[in-house]
Amino acid sequence: MMTEGMFTNYFLPGIWITIQVTLYSAALGVVVAFAIGTLRTSRLWIVRFLAGCYFEIFRGMSALVLMFWLVFSLPLLLEWRLVPMFAGVLALGLTYGAYGSEVVRGALAAVPEGQREAGIALSFTRWQRLRRIEIPQAWPDMVPPFNNLLIELLKGTALVSVITVADMAYAGNLVRLGSNESAPIYTLLLVLYFLLAFTLTRGMRVIERRANANVGKPQPRGGLLARLSLRENAGEGSGALTTGGAAK
Repeated sequence: MMTEGMFTNYFLPGIWITIQVTLYSAALGVVVAFAIGTLRTSRLWIVRFLAGCYFEIFRGMSALVLMFWLVFSLPLLLEWRLVPMFAGVLALGLTYGAYGSEVVRGALAAVPEGQREAGIALSFTRWQRLRRIEIPQAWPDMVPPFNNLLIELLKGTALVSVITVADMAYAGNLVRLGSNESAPIYTLLLVLYFLLAFTLTRGMRVIERRANANVGKPQPRGGLLARLSLRENAGEGSGALTTGGAAK
């Protein structure tokens, strides 16, 4: 039977390892996403081609198999071994960074062409246009899909347990073997992953509201009821306008 000591000695360290893997992989993924995403909007075809090759390769590659390759095959080629946690972070960051690069590319492509032309008219360099004009306007459109990718990344961290990284999934398997109970342990794992995902979602919603406010699109803060009330008020206003128009 699972005891409090098992939770303290196994699950709590596993939760911390899962959080670390998620944060480190997300940081690497964001760097890769912005680098590859912006390169895919370059005017030079060779740059777009190379960035597109990275995107297609890592989008079509299994993160689990990449972890195995980094841990077991790379040492045979280079004669040095990666720490399992570093290999897991590298595989997840490179893979999810490829997914994120498509988000960045699409958001940058949605910026009105007139904004780019205004930057050119002001003699901005490509980097200045990205930093001052394109990315600030595209950022609010990136946050919701980044939120989804972050949740997928959190759940994908369970893969590192197969390369002996002591995350929550690894700790759960150890406790299951020690207590010979499966249902309560895996139920607890489901609840823990949900709580972490819910916390990340709340944080990303705050970032989304601030990003929209920075470009003049504030979001209602009252949740679902406030949104419904806002829609009802908008419907009443449109109805009043229609009635007034008919009376005229």
